[in-house]
Amino acid sequence: MTRRRWVPEGTDQDVPNVARVYDCYLGGSHNFAADRELAREAVEMWPDLPLIMRANRAFLRRAVQFLAGEGITRFLDIGSGLPTFGPVHEVARVVQPEARVVYVDIDPVAVQHSRLLVADDPLCAVVEADMRDPAGLLARPAVAELLRPREPVAALLLAVLHFVTDEEDPARIVRELSAALPAGSALALSHGSREGRPDVVEKHEDLYARASAPLTMRTREEIVALFEGFRLLEPGVVYLPEWRPQDPAAVGPHPELFSGLAGVGLKP
Repeated sequence: MTRRRWVPEGTDQDVPNVARVYDCYLGGSHNFAADRELAREAVEMWPDLPLIMRANRAFLRRAVQFLAGEGITRFLDIGSGLPTFGPVHEVARVVQPEARVVYVDIDPVAVQHSRLLVADDPLCAVVEADMRDPAGLLARPAVAELLRPREPVAALLLAVLHFVTDEEDPARIVRELSAALPAGSALALSHGSREGRPDVVEKHEDLYARASAPLTMRTREEIVALFEGFRLLEPGVVYLPEWRPQDPAAVGPHPELFSGLAGVGLKP
């Protein structure tokens, strides 16, 4: 069978990849049997996972549209995964038709598929880089070009820092990225929380131990601390559906069941 165009040569299809597992939760088709098996086990353990992932994508849409409405036209989507469900450039251009977006991911499948998606878009670029090496990421030509005019940039770190271990220090990553962002830039961040469903957190972390990156859920205090150097916007760091919902009545009585925490901050 001919290898599909979005599968780079040498891709390991036997180890579950966190980007492709996420694609499974969203009902996507850019995944392999190992990814689908881990997703199946995870959902069996935590049936609300697909809803949580959709809530995360909904937060992305609201945050991007809000920041575009504040005049930001440049977006750096780090850990972008497979941007097939409302990609950032489409969301931002509802408000800013000339919005520029650089997608960054470490997974070759995500990078290859993203490049196919934006191949004819001169305002988008896709970079293969490891966020655990911020200096290397920032040195990539497409990223350097995005930052060069010293205009405000929205850095998006959605559902990715929980794949950074404590030893790799997620706060260090945010600090180094922040240092490169011009004044007036923004950070939109979501992160898996140990709160909301503490009964399944450790089991979920154990399950992801066999994936391409381990999972480290963190406390609210640890997630809030990632915004050091940014001014948190209202309503602060909250459960995913609570961040500026379009319909407050749709949040429901138990937003903690969505587990993930999210927030947006501005760099003075």
